[in-house]
Amino acid sequence: MILFLAEHSNGKLKKSALELVTASQTLASKLGKESLAIVLGADVNAAQELATYTNVIAVQDAALADARAETITTVLTTLAKELNATVLLVSASRSGLSFSPRIAMRLDAPLLEDVTSLDVQDNQIIATRLTYLARVTETVKALSFPVVISVKPNIFPVATPGTPGKVEAKTVALSDQDLRVKVGEKSSAKTGRVALEEADLVVTGGRGVGSSEGFGNLVEPLADFLGAGVGATRAVVDAGWRPYGEQVGQTGKTVAPKAYFALGVSGAVQHMSGMNRSKYIVAVNKDADAPIFKVADYGIVGDVNTVVPALIEALKGLKD
Repeated sequence: MILFLAEHSNGKLKKSALELVTASQTLASKLGKESLAIVLGADVNAAQELATYTNVIAVQDAALADARAETITTVLTTLAKELNATVLLVSASRSGLSFSPRIAMRLDAPLLEDVTSLDVQDNQIIATRLTYLARVTETVKALSFPVVISVKPNIFPVATPGTPGKVEAKTVALSDQDLRVKVGEKSSAKTGRVALEEADLVVTGGRGVGSSEGFGNLVEPLADFLGAGVGATRAVVDAGWRPYGEQVGQTGKTVAPKAYFALGVSGAVQHMSGMNRSKYIVAVNKDADAPIFKVADYGIVGDVNTVVPALIEALKGLKD
């Protein structure tokens, strides 16, 4: 059995969940196993959407309303043992990276972390992952089963609906020890924009936009016109111009949109490790020697304060 956890929010599946459908079905076909999704939470309505792709186990419990490593670990470990899982896949999201090692420890299983590809050779799982700021690709192998794998977001293609599956409800007992951590107040930015990691288009600003006001005058208008997510470099976040949730790069988020607009971004290695899998990269920078131009598909050497407004006007002309 190949199990995978499908993350969801506000009743809708996250993009990473549909990527794991692809990853799990690929492994299942190579291992001759069945693929099965797990949806958990206080609200599991997303299970019905997921059932258009695969069979689903839904675990509904008020104690699972918040993503806590302790509770998720117990649920997934219990189901993996009960179903004799060969492989357990999770997204290498911030929460996924917090509970996947715990699950591996409880299952006494190898852990392949933050992988970018999966294959089977001689009935063993072979995976690749990026290291040294994405400049080196490692090949790793799990020598035994079960194996726990966290899959880097925005790597595998999003699945398309296939043979409809069914939803089976299950319960998992949680102990007081599982509930020791309580989630207090939660807050989230109300931008009305698509989430950065879910976006097909991303507009990112670097130090070259000049200030937080530069984001409001340049980055946000272009992003709003395109219906894109807004990103920022680490230098911008460290300067307090933008929130950490928008940071793209080694210590931020990894994105792989259809088009990535880098405005005033120099192209430090740490930043490029988080966006170099974008299908098309468009860079605007007044420094013709900026490293970003080495990876850009389209480059404009010029001042963002002049180029970006002109770009917006040109796009409006095409739209009209």
